[in-house]
Amino acid sequence: MAKARAPRKAAKKQPQPKKAAAARKRAGGANRRAAPDAARVDAILKALDRLYPTATCALHHRNAWELLVATILSAQCTDERVNMVTPRLFARFPSPEAMAKADVAEVAEIVRSTGFFNNKAKNIVGAAKKIVSDFGGEVPREMEKLLTVPGAARKTANVVLGTAFGIPSGVVVDTHVTRIAQRLELTRQKAPEKIEQDLMRTLPQERWILFSHQVIHFGRDICKARKPECGRCPLESICRAPDKNLP
Repeated sequence: MAKARAPRKAAKKQPQPKKAAAARKRAGGANRRAAPDAARVDAILKALDRLYPTATCALHHRNAWELLVATILSAQCTDERVNMVTPRLFARFPSPEAMAKADVAEVAEIVRSTGFFNNKAKNIVGAAKKIVSDFGGEVPREMEKLLTVPGAARKTANVVLGTAFGIPSGVVVDTHVTRIAQRLELTRQKAPEKIEQDLMRTLPQERWILFSHQVIHFGRDICKARKPECGRCPLESICRAPDKNLP
């Protein structure tokens, strides 16, 4: 008797060339972007230099410790409001050593008008204790050490290292930098850490500190969130933002 043949396995269907190409694109190519044109980046930097040649941090401070505290307070708060609060705070607690001994409730009451005051007060007192106990009362100059300080996430650390110490550790990415980097097509990312990585790849390292200060001023003065003043913007001719000239 003849043996029964085993059923054949169906041949695996090979993807069509167009479908295979689309699959490859979805797998990796879709998230890639061409680097911004070097001449266009240079035009952006020169325009910012003409507008804000001496731009610097708007938070009032006399040293790295005061800048760290002011930056912690600036979360979800205007720099103007922070500058109204810090003179009283630093008069009451003039050093990390003094702040380390402070009552959190008293600090919270002083910084109440900056919003999220309980959490900010806890972070500021915690930062002081960490700096006194681990760093001899001095704000550390290394990113890795600074990130261990309560309240000092990467954005805050970049502000302190760049402004207080002149160390270009990265690019400060706030709401203004996020909005304008996207409008000027310097990034397609939405997460601050990914935007920072794009900007660090695109900009010369010696421009990382100044660029953030300039763009923050630019965002407050001209390239505003709701009503950008495109008519007086020196970058209008190379800007293809979809939300230009909002009513």
